[in-house]
Amino acid sequence: MSDDLQINTGTKEEQYKTLLPQIFAIIDGEPDLTANLANITAALKEQFGWLWVGFYLVKDNELVLAPFQGPVACTRIKKGRGVCGTAWANAKTLIIPDVEKFAGHIACSSLSKSEIVLPIIKNEKVVGVLDVDSELLNHFDKIDAVNLQRIIEAIIL
Repeated sequence: MSDDLQINTGTKEEQYKTLLPQIFAIIDGEPDLTANLANITAALKEQFGWLWVGFYLVKDNELVLAPFQGPVACTRIKKGRGVCGTAWANAKTLIIPDVEKFAGHIACSSLSKSEIVLPIIKNEKVVGVLDVDSELLNHFDKIDAVNLQRIIEAIIL
């Protein structure tokens, strides 16, 4: 696989259609989790230009910051706190159109306006989350949820 991504500027669906096979090719056969998570975040950030995209992994009953792209982030998040901790506690994808209206939102960056968080589930247990923030209100939707879930399913934890 080439080190350069083919960037698609079409519709959101077209962008994912071009990007996902490239991500799958990058992580195929690579057993190192850190390397795979780092490349996934870089590819998503490069394609979509989101404010922040990254992973948190469950360690010692907390979400601990893992590979990400974007501004400095919160290092640890307790279960049930903020969007990430709530997605973890509920084992459910959360799409937040306006983070200011989410009770208990943790503002790692004041620039964040909307967010999507997907739990990473292995053996019926949440082992991490994929977190994406945008500087735009109402930026994420079901298209993002479905396609980001496909990426999560390809990650081997």
